[in-house]
Amino acid sequence: MNNILPFTTKTLMADVIHIDYRLIPILGRFGIDYGFGNKSVIEVCEENNINVYFFLEIIKSFHNHQYFPQEELQKFNADVIIKYLSSTHQYYSERKVPEIKEIINTLEKSVDPEHLSKISLLNNFFKDYIVELLKHLEREEKNVFPYILKLEKSISNKVYDVSLIHDIEGEPIENYEQSHENMEVKLSDLKNLIIRHLPPVIRQDLCQKLLTELFRLENDLKDHSRIEDKVLVPKVKQLEKQILEESGK
Repeated sequence: MNNILPFTTKTLMADVIHIDYRLIPILGRFGIDYGFGNKSVIEVCEENNINVYFFLEIIKSFHNHQYFPQEELQKFNADVIIKYLSSTHQYYSERKVPEIKEIINTLEKSVDPEHLSKISLLNNFFKDYIVELLKHLEREEKNVFPYILKLEKSISNKVYDVSLIHDIEGEPIENYEQSHENMEVKLSDLKNLIIRHLPPVIRQDLCQKLLTELFRLENDLKDHSRIEDKVLVPKVKQLEKQILEESGK
């Protein structure tokens, strides 16, 4: 149990959760439901049509942040990586954001009238952050991910049309990386606003829960961005370079 990377294809899926309960949301993003009994990781993955080796690399990197198999992850097809990232986007928009929003709304009801303006400021700050976060996720879903899948399909079919070449030579993929940095800064500002300036509230438990959830979201977003920036972006650059070379550009 003390092994830094205790997971293998033969590990029981139930033991994955026992070893590290923080991986519960990760299993959900892969579409894995409970009730897997004593089945191993590979058995559950095969039943759910999941690439078991990609699954293992993801849970290992979340279990131990010092472990990040950048080169190994880049070897997986883009569609495998993007399917996981899209599921994570859905987790943020449908689970985490509503949870945090509900905590803030309840907190707003528990503050003295004289301090209501400060809680409202916090609520507005979070709403602005969420608008930007959801726009960021939507841009990835509608523009970035389809573009990457188009690159991979083009190489697979050995077909390089003019519009694709134009896209490659147009907006640099580096812009995709910079947007992550902005999101992280704003979430950090939100946490500091709570820690340094939150007025007295009746429900201290809600305040603690809010901070805990924001720190969890921040850590999760950092892991998510790490996969996108350190795995997906370099893979895109490699695909773009290959297409330009094979098309004679």
